[in-house]
Amino acid sequence: QVQLVESGGGLVQAGGSLRLSCAASGSTFSINAMGWYRQAPGKQRELVARITSSGSTNYADSVKGRFTISRDNAQKTVFLQMNNLKPQDTAVYHCGAEASASFWFGRGTQVTVSS
Repeated sequence: QVQLVESGGGLVQAGGSLRLSCAASGSTFSINAMGWYRQAPGKQRELVARITSSGSTNYADSVKGRFTISRDNAQKTVFLQMNNLKPQDTAVYHCGAEASASFWFGRGTQVTVSS
């Protein structure tokens, strides 16, 4: 089992920045990739950004050029730097961790961007 705890969400004005953190614990040796997902009210959860253990990244088109995902393998932590935030970025952001046969989500942190 893997436990994921997110932090860093909050309320910010459009154009502002936030940095999310996700700390993993438990059977972290099994993790192949980690990512950030978000779910806005009335919408499905979507992938925002993902990073593999080798450092390869991919992003949703809507956040390319504004968000950056990074990880600290030693500390088992993944970060999401979010710049130039827009009201449409408002959502609950969940950290996700992938293993060969399992997937885990954290409880999430709320990000609210005011116009």
